[in-house]
This record gives sequence, C-alpha cells and structure tokens, in this order.
Amino acid sequence: MVTQPDILVACDAGGLATVTLNRPAKRNAVSLAMWRRLGDIFAELGARDDVRVIILTGAGGHFCAGADISEFASVRGDVASGRRYEAVNEAASLALRDCPKPTIAAISGYGMGGGCALALACDLRVGDTTTRMGIPAARLGVVYGALDCGLLHRQVGLANAKHILFTGRAFAAQDCLKMGLLDSIAGDAALAGAHALAQQIVGNAPLSLAGSKLILEALNAGTAQARDAEIGGLIEAAMASADYREGARAFLEKRPPTFSGR
Repeated sequence: MVTQPDILVACDAGGLATVTLNRPAKRNAVSLAMWRRLGDIFAELGARDDVRVIILTGAGGHFCAGADISEFASVRGDVASGRRYEAVNEAASLALRDCPKPTIAAISGYGMGGGCALALACDLRVGDTTTRMGIPAARLGVVYGALDCGLLHRQVGLANAKHILFTGRAFAAQDCLKMGLLDSIAGDAALAGAHALAQQIVGNAPLSLAGSKLILEALNAGTAQARDAEIGGLIEAAMASADYREGARAFLEKRPPTFSGR
C-alpha cells in the first residue's frame, strides 16, 4: 500500500507555494517527525528564488488539531525528552516566523494548540465560518514556552492572551477575528481566501517584501538598532535592483510590473 506523506508541498509557476499538513484522520495533529520536517520545509522554501508567497493549510477540513498527544509518552515522557521535543517544536516555529517570504495560514476547522502556534508564526491568518482556535495547554498540564507565548501576546495583547491560555477553550471564528487570532474570515473557504490574499502579494517586488518583513520583525523585537547595517544593506540593494527600475518604468507606462527578485 502506498501511503501519502504527512506534509505535502506544491509550488506553482506563479511563485505560490502551498504546504499542506496531511493527516486528516488525526485532524492533522503534528508528530515529532512533522515538527522536524516543517522546519526544514520552510527553510528550503525561504531560500528558493521561484517562491514568492507561502500558504500553510491542512487537509480534510481542518488546519491542525495541535501536537500529536498520542506519542507524548514515548517522545515527551520525561523532562529530558520534553526539552528535546520543545527544541524541535521551537525550531519549526522559528522557521515559519523567520522565513523571508510572506506566509499565510489558511485555517478551516480546528487550529488548536500547536496548530494555533503555527498559525501565529505565519505573517497573516485567514479563517472561515468553521474555524475554531485556542490553546488547551492548561488542560494538559503544559506550560507554553516563551516563543509561542510571545507570538500569541504580540498578536492578541496581554488580556486576550491570558483569556486564551487560562480558559483553554476553542474560540469561534468571529471571536478569533475580534481578538486578532484571525486577520480575516473568507466565508466558508479559508484556503480560497488565502489564495486571493496571496494573489495581492505575489506580484510585488520580492526585495521589497523581504525588506519590509525583516524591518517590521526587527522593530517588533526591539532589535532594529542592532540590525541597522543589515537593514541599510537591504534598502540599498533594493535601490540598486533591476526591480526598482522596472517598477518605475511600469508606473510611467501604466502597466503591471514584472519583477525578477534582482
């Protein structure tokens, strides 16, 4: 019997990559092996010149029910193995957060626990009427780490972060939108909404997108001053790029620009 991989990666000719969590029978619960692979996938896609935007989604009507708790006894059964597990989990979140390409989470159904954390590590989040998001760590005796708590806090603020973590409940789509867990709701089709959003981004200049993301993340982390030389280099590289000249020509000629990323 041929089995499908737990994570699918598809790239189209227009620069859009789609990463699909593919364990529908488990509502795409993420195994330790999948955490490792996610880190590798986003590092690889982030380095590809032909990839402009990345969508993260799930198969079978759900985004991700969280970490695969059924394997915790073997992979997270004591403090030492728990530390190793958390290190792999954090590496995956960092790979998403630090990916130089814009990332969009398309969240239908459950986006719980580790699934919610993956969505928060993306740049933008699109849900639909079926979306349910939350972090049930308090119901499992788990303390969320500083990285995931930080991603939650920056997205929803202190009071909402406490509400989410203290109650451990699943919040409906409209509540997620009000708190900031979602940026938009696309009717009954989160993936279609994510595709529509991606099409607004994918034709823009890659150097501009990467520069904007790096600067905003540095400002949010309070590291902009320390990274001043890197930021200045990105700004100068964009000024000297063929894309800068193409953008100016296209504007004057009243046509859509064609950017190469150089």
